[in-house]
Amino acid sequence: MATEKIPTETPPAMSSCRKKKGESATFIQDVRDHIDEFIHASMDEHKTCFQKTIKKMFGMSKAVDERSAAEAKEVESVLPLQTTSD
Repeated sequence: MATEKIPTETPPAMSSCRKKKGESATFIQDVRDHIDEFIHASMDEHKTCFQKTIKKMFGMSKAVDERSAAEAKEVESVLPLQTTSD
């Protein structure tokens, strides 16, 4: 017996990992809401959030590398060796 899959429309993945955050919510309420959002998120939402997080991490590390390389170039100096003769 063959079953036919009917294509269903899936909503596009959310643009951010966190859908809502209560401004006046207590810490415990906020954690509960976050866990609830995580449990009820679709696989597409989890995938999008994970990809964004990884991109942010690599973007931040690249920015830090570029900044530290620029600082290293600025700080680099050569001083002549001084000798004393007695």
